[in-house]
Amino acid sequence: MKSETHGARLYPPKPTDVYLFATCLVDQFAPEAGLDTVLLLEREGIRVHFLEQQTCCGQPAYSSGYPDEARAVALQQLQLFAQPWPVVVPSGSCGGMIRHHYPALFSDDPVLHAKAVDLAERVYEFSEFLVHVVNFSQPDLGDDCTVALHTSCHARRQMGSHETSAALLDSLERVKVVEQARIEECCGFGGTFAIRYPEISEAIVSDKVASLKDSGCERVVSADCGCLFNITGRAAKQDQIAGRSTPSLPGEHLASFLWHRTSVVKP
Repeated sequence: MKSETHGARLYPPKPTDVYLFATCLVDQFAPEAGLDTVLLLEREGIRVHFLEQQTCCGQPAYSSGYPDEARAVALQQLQLFAQPWPVVVPSGSCGGMIRHHYPALFSDDPVLHAKAVDLAERVYEFSEFLVHVVNFSQPDLGDDCTVALHTSCHARRQMGSHETSAALLDSLERVKVVEQARIEECCGFGGTFAIRYPEISEAIVSDKVASLKDSGCERVVSADCGCLFNITGRAAKQDQIAGRSTPSLPGEHLASFLWHRTSVVKP
């Protein structure tokens, strides 16, 4: 099979082996999203290799203005993925960090820079990999439902993940996708931004929750756990204040949503 070009990137044929870079949020707080990513890829005949030594991509330190600390974290990841296999990342934000910023972090060291460039070229955001490399196509076995898609700022601007995530949802026959107002706007998480500026973050995410609810969706789907936690966490807090026992805005990682819709094994 020949490689295919989409936009400015050359995509390889479907491989037999891939690495999974799970991200620290998935690993620590949403392991089901990582496991469902593995199930989806294995069903496509791909062996998934998860290296337990992996940690954070270094983005929190990098975006907070600490390049030396980010470089130390990134160096650990740089040494791990020795085989020339694709590295699938279930987060456009973390994928963008590795693909776009690792080469710059190691620009002063020719050996490490070459490794960073090699790794960057092998990194694929999860939905990008399913659409452009796997050519994902599975029957929709779920009930009729209405969802809204949220794509993180980094995933949208650095990885184009809003297009591939939407393509995956559109491929599901019984899923209606509705669009919230100002779909391209931030959810207010922004990693350490939410910690440094909690009042501003709360205002932004409250607006995002309102726009998602106004869209008429039954749930929000995202391929970025940080955004998903921020949005559903704010909605849950509003539910608590209002005395609601049923979540008014449930959410699910795209990998889990796809697996549940296309697997005979129901959650």
